[in-house]
Amino acid sequence: MGMKDQFQDKPEQLAGKAKQAMGSAKDEASERAGKLKDRSKKSDQSKSSQQQRDVERLDMDYDQ
Repeated sequence: MGMKDQFQDKPEQLAGKAKQAMGSAKDEASERAGKLKDRSKKSDQSKSSQQQRDVERLDMDYDQ
């Protein structure tokens, strides 16, 4: 096996590894973005419910 034979398939191997790494990175980025959206939704919901409770308290104060 000569030098040419040893490195002949190297570009294809490296390209395959690069594509695989890019796929993994995209999957991880998508997963992180999904988690961030979920956190944002939960935060918005808790803010909304807190605002609703504040409004109800104010209504109760005015009724008394």
